[in-house]
Amino acid sequence: MRGLVTAVIFDCDGVLVDSEPVANRVLAEGLTAIGLPTSTDDSVREFMGRSWGHMVEVVTERLGAPPPATLRDDYRAALFAAYAAGEAPAIPGIAEALDGLDAAAIPYCLASSGDHERIRRGLAAAGLTDRFPDARIFSADDVGRGKPWPDLFHHAAERMGFEPAATVVVEDSPAGVKAGRAAGMRVLGYSARTPAALLRDEGAEPFDAMAELPRLVSASRR
Repeated sequence: MRGLVTAVIFDCDGVLVDSEPVANRVLAEGLTAIGLPTSTDDSVREFMGRSWGHMVEVVTERLGAPPPATLRDDYRAALFAAYAAGEAPAIPGIAEALDGLDAAAIPYCLASSGDHERIRRGLAAAGLTDRFPDARIFSADDVGRGKPWPDLFHHAAERMGFEPAATVVVEDSPAGVKAGRAAGMRVLGYSARTPAALLRDEGAEPFDAMAELPRLVSASRR
């Protein structure tokens, strides 16, 4: 889908903040500890880009019972400690890409499967807090269904005044690409860590360097 682009919606983890490796490692360790052996690769394949609620549904089915009530708090404590230790830097080139969008007067916001506190902590760890004030942050917790449903992107576009057909979504997960496409938006798939073929199969246009982003977006404005 190509046409005039007037706005951009970013995913957070893996697109703005290089947090997917540590987040999936911590989740895999937590699931293994409660009796569901899980590798980091398993976590990436099954849970990356999806909401916490989705993960709980899958784990409940596999365990035959809901996970311990402490799982989320334990996960967040370990994840936030990793953030504080510098394990979630900014995606290389993202600051320059945002500068390019600012220079071209293209508005942007963030729509993530993470909750608001996790988003805020991730942005802080990556030094991107000033780029995304609260009014430009949207979480799966704000809607009834997270990715791959389009609800979150529709919600963000409505609140920001973006026209879906003129909006580009920047995603790194198949679930996120599905959500963006279902929302009627063009999707650019950041493939630095996710195989480009997986993103392309869901309808994204893969790219592997954030330095390319302003050009890819601006090319659709001509």
